[in-house]
Amino acid sequence: MTDDVLNYSRPGPFTSLDSIQLRLLEGLPDDPVGICAAVQSLVIQPADAVAAGVPEDRLAEKNIRPVNKLITVLTALDPAPLHQPRTPETRVIGTCRHFATIACAILRARGIASRARCGFGTYFIEDRGVDHWITEYWDEDQHRWVRVDTEHLGKNYVDRPDDLAPGEFLTGGEAWIQYRDGLIDPDLFGVAGTDHAWGPAEISGNAVRDLAALCKQETLNWDEWGRMTAAYEGKTGPDYDQLIDVVADACSKDDPPTLTRLLADEDLAVPQRMVD
Repeated sequence: MTDDVLNYSRPGPFTSLDSIQLRLLEGLPDDPVGICAAVQSLVIQPADAVAAGVPEDRLAEKNIRPVNKLITVLTALDPAPLHQPRTPETRVIGTCRHFATIACAILRARGIASRARCGFGTYFIEDRGVDHWITEYWDEDQHRWVRVDTEHLGKNYVDRPDDLAPGEFLTGGEAWIQYRDGLIDPDLFGVAGTDHAWGPAEISGNAVRDLAALCKQETLNWDEWGRMTAAYEGKTGPDYDQLIDVVADACSKDDPPTLTRLLADEDLAVPQRMVD
C-alpha cells in the first residue's frame, strides 16, 4: 500500500470518532462490504423517516456533518452497539452522503483505506445521472479502489452494488470530463425530484464536492461555497469551466498532495465554518 493510499486509512475532520464510540464498533463485520451493509440500518432517508412517523423536528439531523455527532444522535436514540439492527425510528436521518461517510468513518477506524465519493448514479432513472454518494475502499490484492453503493446494497439497481462497474457511478470530475468531451448531455445530470437542479453547474458542483471529499472533507450534498453559487446562478464563464477542468483532471490522477494544494485555492477552499 502506498503512502497516498495509506493516508485514506486515517480519519479526517468529519470521520474521526470519539474514543468511547470505538467500542460501539465491536461486533461489526471485518470485511469492508459487510461494514457498509451494517450502515444501512443506521441511517434513514428524510422521506422514509416521515413515512415511519418520526417527528419532523428531527429532520435537522440531515444537516449534521461529523460522523461522531451522527453517532451521538444514534446512541441517544438507542445505546446499542452499531452491529445491532435498528428500527426506523432509532436511525439517524440522513442522505446517501451520510450512508457513504459513516461507512468511511468506520472503515478508517478499522485501518481500512476508504473514501466517500460525490457524483452521479446512472442506474436510478433511465438515461440520467442522479446526484449520489458512494463509498470506496482499497483492495490491496486487486490493487484498486472498489466502489460500493452503501445505501443500496442488496437492492437490484445494478448487478453488483458491492463492486460498481465502470460507468455505473461517475464522480463529479468524471462526469465533467465526459461533458466537456461531448460524451454526455449535461442537462440529464442533476438532482432527482427537482425541475431546476440539472445541468453543467450541478456537475461542476459535484466535482468540487468530490475534490473536498478526496481531501477528507466530506461536505453535505447541498453545501455551497466558493464560486459554486455563482455557477448555479449562471454567473460564471470560461475561466471557471477551465478551473473545473483542472479539478476534474487532478481528481482523476488521484494525487493527494496535488488535490490538497488545489483545495486551498480561494475559489475552491471549504469554508472553515463548515469544517468546525
